[in-house]
Amino acid sequence: MSKRARSSKKIPDFKSESEEREFWVGHDSTDYLDWSEAKPVVLANLRPSTSTISLRLPDFMLEELKLLAHQRDVPYQSLLKVFLAERLQAERRRRDPVAG
Repeated sequence: MSKRARSSKKIPDFKSESEEREFWVGHDSTDYLDWSEAKPVVLANLRPSTSTISLRLPDFMLEELKLLAHQRDVPYQSLLKVFLAERLQAERRRRDPVAG
């Protein structure tokens, strides 16, 4: 018999996200949900959260980045993100060749 079938606990209605967060800190979801019935879901349209940073670059480096971006017809900030992502991936592979 599933835990859900044994438990008649109902998830309360919450007035806010913070109220719901507080509730789940002190309660076990298995008392309210039958996780054996869960199915995987693909959330393809989610965007990763981003943070704004301030980055000081030498003028020559910024100009070269802009030139490369112009040649590829992409914004220079986007090209910089691609370069950083590639380097991060290379560093991860270098640290852990098996997982890379």
